[in-house]
Amino acid sequence: MGIHLTKAVIPAAGLGTRFLPATKAMPKEMLPVVDKPAIQYVVEEAVDAGLSDVLVVTGRNKTAIDNHFDRVYELESTLEQKGKGDMLRVVNESTALADMHYVRQGDPLGLGHAVLRAKMHVGHEPFAVLLGDDIIDARDPLLQRMLDVQGQRNATVIALMEVDPSQTHLYGVASVEATDDDDVVKVTGLVEKPDPGKSPSNLAIIGRYVLRPEVFDVLENTPPGKGGEIQLTDALLTLAEDDEIAGGVYGVVFRGRRYDTGDKLDYIKAIVQLACDRKDLGPDLRPWLKEFVGGL
Repeated sequence: MGIHLTKAVIPAAGLGTRFLPATKAMPKEMLPVVDKPAIQYVVEEAVDAGLSDVLVVTGRNKTAIDNHFDRVYELESTLEQKGKGDMLRVVNESTALADMHYVRQGDPLGLGHAVLRAKMHVGHEPFAVLLGDDIIDARDPLLQRMLDVQGQRNATVIALMEVDPSQTHLYGVASVEATDDDDVVKVTGLVEKPDPGKSPSNLAIIGRYVLRPEVFDVLENTPPGKGGEIQLTDALLTLAEDDEIAGGVYGVVFRGRRYDTGDKLDYIKAIVQLACDRKDLGPDLRPWLKEFVGGL
């Protein structure tokens, strides 16, 4: 059995070029999804799964992230004086969410390098990595299932999702073998963004990982891959090919609701989907959407 995990790592050093000019002066992780920044959904997911120690790997011009999770005394005082208790409660929620820590990535050398920057903070225990582009619906607890599988198998666990075969070139894709759990597979190989028609499966890696600390040693010896960056997928392949290093790699096949905020169209879809499910917005938004779409 594995040990109880407490630490989550959120890489957030990217430039967000796909959302320019909105991300010229604001981190892409702070773009609002309805009325919360995208990164807050990710931190809340970690906390809901019992991971209260959160390290954000940041870059230049990312101070808005740590400001968001810090106290804002002037705002809190003003809201309190004006009797706006509901607003004050919402502001304080982000402040009290988790024990937040920050480290700069420095050189933009890829996701694997960003994870490696967490080595000093994580130490010698398993930890979770959550990418901010993927928002997992709170009603579909993927991370908790991954933590359970990690505890049972004491291995590295990644999240997989079936995608249309025409889309596999956009993802890291896994070769797998079945296990005795319907939603768990053993990962035997990984390919980062395979050429069209050459994908080993339609099981794509999505942005959730539960890693054993041995991954740090592997990353330190992983040469730059696609794009000249240190790819986490390459390190995971090393772990998948040799069970002796860290117990192998398993995948949890996720069939729940995932919102991709990584490009403009999917970002807009995510906002609409989440807003439609909100009790305060859905009843008015859904009829308006039907009317709007009907008029197109």
